This record gives sequence, C-alpha cells and structure tokens, in this order.
Amino acid sequence: MPLGLGRRKKASPLVENEEAEPIRAGLNVSGVDRLDGGVSLGEGATQEGLPPPPTNMRPRLIFHTQLAHGSPTGRIEGFSNVRELYAKIGEAFGIPPAEVMFCTLNTHKVDMDKLLGGQIGLEDFIFAHTKGQRKEVDVFKGEDALGLTITDNGAGYAFIKRIREGSIIHQIQVINVGDMIESINGQILIGCRHYEVAKMLKELPKEKTFVLKLVEPLKAFDMISQRSGSRSGSVQLGTGRGTLRLRSKGPATVEELPSAFEEKAIEKVDDLLESYMGIRDSELAATMVELGKDKKNPDEFAEALDETLGDFAFPDEFVFDVWGAIGDAKVGRV
Repeated sequence: MPLGLGRRKKASPLVENEEAEPIRAGLNVSGVDRLDGGVSLGEGATQEGLPPPPTNMRPRLIFHTQLAHGSPTGRIEGFSNVRELYAKIGEAFGIPPAEVMFCTLNTHKVDMDKLLGGQIGLEDFIFAHTKGQRKEVDVFKGEDALGLTITDNGAGYAFIKRIREGSIIHQIQVINVGDMIESINGQILIGCRHYEVAKMLKELPKEKTFVLKLVEPLKAFDMISQRSGSRSGSVQLGTGRGTLRLRSKGPATVEELPSAFEEKAIEKVDDLLESYMGIRDSELAATMVELGKDKKNPDEFAEALDETLGDFAFPDEFVFDVWGAIGDAKVGRV
C-alpha cells in the first residue's frame, strides 16, 4: 500500500545542523477526567464535547514555587499558558515577568533534563530561573557546527540547552548551559523561536568571528562553579500520578501520566526526530504517538500527520519509521 499519497508538502521551519529543541508551551493535566479549565501552555487542540464546568466547580490547582537562586516559597495558580505562568511568578515574588528565563521542576539547578515543558506533575515544585549577569563573547567559527543545542522557553527567549563536548563552544568556558542568547552580531533575538536562532548560527560564515551577547541565569551559591546542569542534588518532590499538560491553544487539562507503552513510543519517536530533523521535542513526539496509536495502517497515520502537523512536511521515510516505532512499542520490542 502506498504511503501518504498526495500528502501536502510545506517548507519545514526546522534546521539541519545547529540543533534546535523547543519547549512547547502547553499544559495538559491528567489524573482527573479531562477537566477543562485547567492550565494550558502549548500547541494543542480545542476541547470538544460537554461545556466546561462552572468556575466554582473547577479544581484549584496550586503549585509551590521558589526562585532558583533562593527565595521564600510562593504559591501560584490560575495560569493557562507559559506567559501567564511567568506573570504569576512575577506577582508572587514582586519581579517583572520578563525577568523569568525558564523553569525547572524539583531542582534549583540548571538541569536541562528537568526543564518545565509540556507537563507539570500535580505535586511538582517549580523553580524559576531569573536573569543574572550579561556577557559579550567573541567566537571564531572554525567549523561548520558550533556544538550547541538551542531551545526556547515558549515566551520569547532562546537559550542553550546542551553543549557538545569538544566543540567550539565547549572550549569557551564563559559560555554555559542555560545562557539566554540575547543577540548575534548586534541583532536582537528576543521574541525569536529556537529554530530561528539555530538557523542564524548555522548560516554564520565559517572562518569568521561573530559576537554573542548572552544572559546567564542568576545562581545560588552552590551553583556558581557549575558549567552545565548537574543531576546531583535534585529533589524529587512530585509523587502524584496526575499531571497538568500545558498547551498554547485551548485550556490546560489534568491527565494521567503516560502509560508504559506511550513512554516507550515517545522516547523512540523523539530519537527519530533527532536523527531526521536535528531536534528533540518530547511534546511533538507525544502528539505523533497520540495520532498514531489507534491508526490501522501507515497511510491513515500519514493523513493524520498531514492534517495536524502539515507544516513540518515530514518525509515519507520518516513517517514510516515513526509508524514502525509506535508498532514496536505496542508489542514491547526494544
């Protein structure tokens, strides 16, 4: 059977070399039967079916929060996307929301494995990383790739998620994981998405020097000497099975954590995204698994992808491999 005949092809926004990895601003919460009126932070579908319950009958989802460099504990609630989350953090601590660079869950460290992305456990503790020292660095691009993985916070700031060991950037000690990229050669990048920043870095001429302006997150005393996010010292506070899933469109919802099959399938699809597209994006992988888990054949899956994610213009061979990965996860293959 032919795969995806007549599929639409649109120009992909993704880059090939400098890696880019978005933090999707969507919130979906599980554990409660698809309750509307929760919090929403990313790209997602609108809720269908019964109308949302009255405001006074919706669950109050309250999260405990601290500033990562140290602060009293605050309580926040009532946010429906990433920007509203940052606004609530600003209200709780008396700071402008624009000072918040990104958030980590259950650790104050700059740990990129703990970034707040598409889901927040109902018992997770949120640590907000705010702007610290600004710095300007001259970088000589002696190779095609700089060794960076770029992500963004869903609210206009792109920052460094990973630095490849032995790369050009790895040799510049002043550049660290977690640094926000404020400008390249004087071009302000506030408001740009991760793939736009990665594309600019990729297209910089080789054998030339360029200027990076960076903002590092404000650090607590025990974080001063760390180069990149360490897993040591992280505290696992979230123990509940429910999660709040954030979406950029539509309300956030409370949902159960992914099943073992879904977790395995999401991991496999995320690996394929990195292999084919040069990005890692667990929220996008989760959407693809959701679209494919009930389809009967790869053509139905391809049609569903085109309808929901047509802007990515996934190649047929990638779609077929994703279909196979979902099938392998169903039958428990490694």
